[in-house]
Amino acid sequence: MKLDAVGITNVTYPVRIREKGGALQNTVATISLTARMPSRLRQSCVSVFTTVLSKYRQDMHATVFPELLASVRRELEAEQAGLTMAFPYFLAKEAPVSKTSSLMEYDCAFEGTVGRRNQLFVRVTVPVTTLCPCSKEISAAGAHNQRAEVCLKVEPRGNKFIWLEDLIGLVEACGSCELFALLKRPDEKFVTEAAYNNPMFVEDVVRMVAQKAQAHPDIAWFSIGVESFESIHKHSAFAYVDSRDLTE
Repeated sequence: MKLDAVGITNVTYPVRIREKGGALQNTVATISLTARMPSRLRQSCVSVFTTVLSKYRQDMHATVFPELLASVRRELEAEQAGLTMAFPYFLAKEAPVSKTSSLMEYDCAFEGTVGRRNQLFVRVTVPVTTLCPCSKEISAAGAHNQRAEVCLKVEPRGNKFIWLEDLIGLVEACGSCELFALLKRPDEKFVTEAAYNNPMFVEDVVRMVAQKAQAHPDIAWFSIGVESFESIHKHSAFAYVDSRDLTE
């Protein structure tokens, strides 16, 4: 009997991610690796998966995925192989006024398949601040704001390479204000006032991210989901767009 997929899932593994500045960042990834194998082959695939991961873990970036998956596919004589690797990624950020430096954590992922279809996706989840335009309009003083998370998933065009830093920066420019891991008093004043002067619904955020992604020459396809963890409601607010729907 032919199986749709066999593999390993939720494997925690140390990897090194290439940064835009040229350095390698040590992190720990959660990996799922699958293969669609012909029914005549019955051997275990676990040893193949772990051997291939060991070969590439010292310098992991999205452009090695086709080679990595091709190795898996070749070793297993598989029709198709797929890999998802999710990991925390850290960037040093300076506070806007005091210039205090701190590390911000972002949830990122590489996803890829080779075989019947060759695809590569890069995903970043970026926290931002949103401030409610309606609350600002009806209130004599203040407006309610909240933290939101923007999940941007892109498929690079052709063989183009897109840095995680560039996708994170694209998203951070689209909230009421970006977030920082560490702020001093002057910084708190700055970000509070910046958000107040730039009120955004989740719908506004998803539209702005979509506009920037559409304009990016190296992005062939994208999806965007924005969830706002409301500060005056029990529920969250949510907006989503797929770039294929924007062309219809």
